[in-house]
Amino acid sequence: MGIFTVSELNQHVKNTLKSEPTLKEIWVRGEVSNLTIHRSGHYYFTIKDKESQISCVCFNYINKNIKFKPEKDMNLLVFGYVDIYTVRGQYQLHVLDMRADGIGELYQAFEQLKEKLGRKGFFDEKNKKPIPKIPSKVGIITSPTGAALHDILNVAKRRVPVHIIFCPAIVQGDKSALSIVNAINQLNELSPDVIIIGRGGGSIEDLWSFNEEIVAKSIYESNVPIVSAVGHETDYTIADFTADLRASTPSSAVEIVIPSKTEISNQVHSLIQRLKRSQQYKINELKNILYQNSSKFEPLKFKDQLNQNYLLIDDSLNKMENKVEMILNNKNATYREYVGRLDAVSPLNTIKRGYSIPLDEHKDIIYSVKNLGIGDRVSIILSDGTIQCKVEDIKNNLSYLNK
Repeated sequence: MGIFTVSELNQHVKNTLKSEPTLKEIWVRGEVSNLTIHRSGHYYFTIKDKESQISCVCFNYINKNIKFKPEKDMNLLVFGYVDIYTVRGQYQLHVLDMRADGIGELYQAFEQLKEKLGRKGFFDEKNKKPIPKIPSKVGIITSPTGAALHDILNVAKRRVPVHIIFCPAIVQGDKSALSIVNAINQLNELSPDVIIIGRGGGSIEDLWSFNEEIVAKSIYESNVPIVSAVGHETDYTIADFTADLRASTPSSAVEIVIPSKTEISNQVHSLIQRLKRSQQYKINELKNILYQNSSKFEPLKFKDQLNQNYLLIDDSLNKMENKVEMILNNKNATYREYVGRLDAVSPLNTIKRGYSIPLDEHKDIIYSVKNLGIGDRVSIILSDGTIQCKVEDIKNNLSYLNK
C-alpha cells in the first residue's frame, strides 16, 4: 500500500469514517465535561460515560437554533456524525442537535432563561410599574382567531366602559415571538393606560413564544404597564414573571384591569359617605371655634379685656422707665468714679500747690539743667498763666535752696 504521510493517513481515516453509513447519523448519550464556549460562539466539550469519552464540537450556526446551553455534568443526547480533525488526528463528533437527557429540552431552556433574567433584575418587584385602578384606554394583544379574544371582550362588556385597542399578534409558532414584540411596540406608541397580553392554554411548546428572551425584554422595557395572562392558572411563563402583574387567565386579567360597575358604584358611595363625614366634622369644628370666639367679644367682656390690656401697657411702661433710670444711675456712678481717678492724677492739681512745669523752645518738658544752655528761652507754666524766661545762669546743684 506504500508509505503514508501523516496528513495522508489522517485524510484516509477521515474519508473512511465519512463513508460509513452508520456513523453519518448517530445519537450518543453521555455526560458533559470540559465544556468551552468559544468567543466565536462554537461549543467544544466532551461527553463521557463511566468507561470512555469522545470530543464534540457544535458550531454556532447549529447551536443558535438549540433552545438551551449545555452545562457541565449535564446528561445529553447528542445527534451528529463521526469525523476526524486531521490537523491533530483527533477523532470527534460533529454535533447537529442535542437534547437534555432525563429532562425536557424546553424545560431546561426555560430554567436557564429564568435564572439569567432573574440575575438581571427582570423579575424584581421594585421594577414593576403600578396598574391604574380605573383605566380609560386598555390595549389587548392576542390572536384575532383565538378563544382568548372572545373571552376578553365578553368580560369587558360587563365591566365599566373603556376604550379598547386591539393589536393582533401570532401567539404560537416560529414567528410568534417577533409578532408579540412588534405588537407591544405598536401599543406603546398609542399610549394606552395598561396592556393585557395573553392567550389560552396549551402545552409548553404551544406557549413557548412567551418564554422567549426577546418577548421578556420587550415587556420589561415597555413604558406602559403590562398584565400577562398566558394559558391557564397552572401555566407559568417567563412573560408572567417579567410582566408588571400576572393574571391566571385572560378573563381574570380583564376583571383585574377593568373595574366592574358595582365596584365603581360602591367606591363612589364610599367616597360620598367619607365626604359627608368630613364635612360634618369640619362644620362642628368651626361651630366650636365660633362659639369660643363669640364669648370673647361680648361688650362687657370686651371692655374688661381692653381695660386689662391698658393696665398691662402702663405696668410695662413703668417697669421700662425704672429699668432705664437704674441703668442711667449706674452709668453716672461709674462716670464719677472715673473722673475722680483722673482728677487725682491730674498735673493741674500739682501746679495749684505751688509747682510749675518748664518747657523748652520746642514745648518739651525740661527734666534736667543738662538740657539747657545760657541764653535758651524757657516757658514756665504756673497755675494761673505762663512765664517766658531767658536762661542767664545755670547751677548744677540744689545748695542754693537751703539759703
